[in-house]
Amino acid sequence: MKLVRTQLNNLEKPKTKKDLAKHLGVSRSSLYYKPKRAPADLKLKEIILKVLSDHPSYGHKRIALELKMNRKKILRVMKKFNLKPYRRRIKKLIKPDDIGKAPSIHLNLIKDIVPQEPNLIWAADFTYIKFQGKFIYLATLMELFTREIIDWAVSRSDDRFLCLDALQMAFTRTKAKPIYHHSDQGSEYDSDDYISKLNENDINVSMSKKGSPWENGFQESFYGHFKLDLGHPARFETTGELIEAIYLTIYEYNSTRIHTSLKMSPIQFREQFNNQNINLIYTDKCV
Repeated sequence: MKLVRTQLNNLEKPKTKKDLAKHLGVSRSSLYYKPKRAPADLKLKEIILKVLSDHPSYGHKRIALELKMNRKKILRVMKKFNLKPYRRRIKKLIKPDDIGKAPSIHLNLIKDIVPQEPNLIWAADFTYIKFQGKFIYLATLMELFTREIIDWAVSRSDDRFLCLDALQMAFTRTKAKPIYHHSDQGSEYDSDDYISKLNENDINVSMSKKGSPWENGFQESFYGHFKLDLGHPARFETTGELIEAIYLTIYEYNSTRIHTSLKMSPIQFREQFNNQNINLIYTDKCV
């Protein structure tokens, strides 16, 4: 053991970087190398945090689309710095009227349909927002091809009139009517008034099976992201401020928020689809 220590002490220490590189068995240039990934990752981390501050519910796919970058790179940096979108579990509102209610006669007619054009299917639902010890109810109608919220209504009451208001406003604003109207089996949508309005307009009534919220997953997903983007209601001082924020959040969802399956916002997707159809019509006429 003493002999080994003596031999180690007698080894000549490298005097220059060239000697050190030779001693380590590496090239001299490698001694000057500074990893570039660490500073680049830190810079990208700050950019990702900025996107998450504007869009708290964005995952790595939407962030990649927003930044026009490779999603694997975004995912790697997010994992490295433990950056995660905020997830909020949405509790489904269950009304006393719906407890013990017999299943609706209306079946799920859209489960095997993939819409290829606008206004084939409208999906309806409503949610609640607790504010200052009371509730604000929001009813929305989504056009499933573009995923656009085509109209909505806000009320202090969660009844059929709220849902009817949203439906009537959608008819008025879009000047269109769907082939199918899909919802859950809530008493608002299964009421005589609501069903009559759909029948008057020759719209097929489709409903999810009882206790199967995933069959209206489009709206369920929308409300999850919507409440996250809206922020905590306690930050608003008045009901008017909250309602204004609701309208603004829906506007941003429609016009600027990237939808993962569309790779763009719903309105951008609709406009792209319309422009492609116009070009096809123009080409056919020229031919």
